Amino acid sequence: FQVRSQDPGWNSIMASPAVSPDSSSHEGLSSIHSAPACSPTSDSENLSPDELELLAKLEEQNRLLEADSKSLRSMNGSRRNSGSSLVSSSSASSNLSHLEEDTWILWGRIVNDWDEWRKKKEKLLKELIRKGIPHHFRAIVWQLLCGATEMPVKKQYSELLKRSSPCEKLIRRDIARTYPEHDFFKGQDSLGQEVLFNVMKAYSLVDREVGYCQGSAFIVGLLLMQMPEEEAFCVFVRLMQEYRLRELFKPSMAELGLCIFQFEALLQEQLPELNTHFRSQSFLTSMYASSWFLTLFLTTFPLPVATRVFDIFMDEGLEIVFRVGMALLQFNQAELVQLDMEGMSQYFQRVIPHQFDACPDKLILRAFQVKYNARKMKRLQKEYASIKNKEMEEQIEIKRLRTENRLLKQRIETLEK
Repeated sequence: FQVRSQDPGWNSIMASPAVSPDSSSHEGLSSIHSAPACSPTSDSENLSPDELELLAKLEEQNRLLEADSKSLRSMNGSRRNSGSSLVSSSSASSNLSHLEEDTWILWGRIVNDWDEWRKKKEKLLKELIRKGIPHHFRAIVWQLLCGATEMPVKKQYSELLKRSSPCEKLIRRDIARTYPEHDFFKGQDSLGQEVLFNVMKAYSLVDREVGYCQGSAFIVGLLLMQMPEEEAFCVFVRLMQEYRLRELFKPSMAELGLCIFQFEALLQEQLPELNTHFRSQSFLTSMYASSWFLTLFLTTFPLPVATRVFDIFMDEGLEIVFRVGMALLQFNQAELVQLDMEGMSQYFQRVIPHQFDACPDKLILRAFQVKYNARKMKRLQKEYASIKNKEMEEQIEIKRLRTENRLLKQRIETLEK
């Protein structure tokens, strides 16, 4: 990834070490988003000489990849060419291993000097996260991102497991449906199912209002693939408290209604033809997008792709769900407008989930090319609240009129007697 500036130390963010060395995976290395780059002095002045040297090495690796590319502009080319190989020689692939090693060195420094990076090199850190957190660093980085490293509730965890929860039967029923193909969760007596039950049960006890919601188990399951259950519990508590998830999982699911309302507004504005087609086929937004928000694409994409989205969610929140969702619709608009309701349902289930298996970078790139206005989303939030308040007032008025009507009927019956 390259950000052009006058400072050579800020000219590059490396490719994710999780990217496979096959040639098609390098297609997303040229750029990651359309947001304006920070000023040349904003982060690079805070880098140590060693870090500047490391980033210069990464820039050299990117230049080798770029030299081997047929065209970095092919991302905007035809759909037919989008999956073709961009790297013809083996030099870029061999250099990728050195790039991975350099990435590990850099992430080790980030974790060790987290406070400094978070305060003084925030934009640089954001770019690195968008390129994917190395697998072995995810557990600690996710905890650092959400502030779950020192939480008092962690000390309560063992005590919570000794208590009973009214949600236990529901949790037990759904455990087998969570990542049923993943080795960690296979089998009724598997370690994965047991620790997943523990975390879900513990949360249902600390948050009685939410209790247990099925979609949340997929999020906890992903956390458990990365870290021990106590840490996963703390991270999940933080996600529910600080990332709008608690509002999404409340029994009323009011926040989900808001997200669907905001997403529909984006769809109507940016893809009016597709929006009209959906309406003509009675293909409701909630039919395909509800799971995107409730499970953060964990039930949509294979885990390697979904985890990349989750990396960004941990740093930037629900905005990435809107961006990825719109990117998927933009990418598939031409095909979707040709299908009826049943055809679209099957397309969302069978085709869309595997379009970016070979190159998650392409999905992230497209997501950050989506137009997203935070102020407009705030206005839509206020508009949605106003609509819901009006609906509530109307319901109250209807209830009052029904009560008054019932009393009048009783009075008439009394007078007739």
